[in-house]
Amino acid sequence: MNNTHDPEILRRLHAAIIDLVDEINRPRRDDRLIEEAGIPLDRALFPLLARIWRYGPIGVVDLADRTGRDHTTISRQMSRLEEQGLIERRPSATDKRVREATVTGKGQHMVDMLNAARERLANRILVDWTDTDLNQLQTLLRRFADDLMR
Repeated sequence: MNNTHDPEILRRLHAAIIDLVDEINRPRRDDRLIEEAGIPLDRALFPLLARIWRYGPIGVVDLADRTGRDHTTISRQMSRLEEQGLIERRPSATDKRVREATVTGKGQHMVDMLNAARERLANRILVDWTDTDLNQLQTLLRRFADDLMR
């Protein structure tokens, strides 16, 4: 079986992925989502809350690795989320030296508002896409992400 793909297709795929990552990482995107959700959340804390919700319970080191930030910065920001009542931290069930974060009820309410805002914004962007288009995109992106993480 030949696993070599057309280099031009791979270059265009890579360029599209870079464009997506760059656009998603723009601070104004987070600002717009927070504004659309109507919530009082610091932009720096938004990616952490979203990932704690998605991957929690999660420790500082794992969260730092997922966000590409220093673990001391993540620890300080997690303390801010905890002070605001959006997360709580407890010793890990498997390693008592590690404190893992989970989203609280208040944090879940904020995540729900963010998810609803994300859906409204996505519907504006994807207004001309069919459900078939979206399902195909979702299937292929999930497959790509799963293969990448393996």
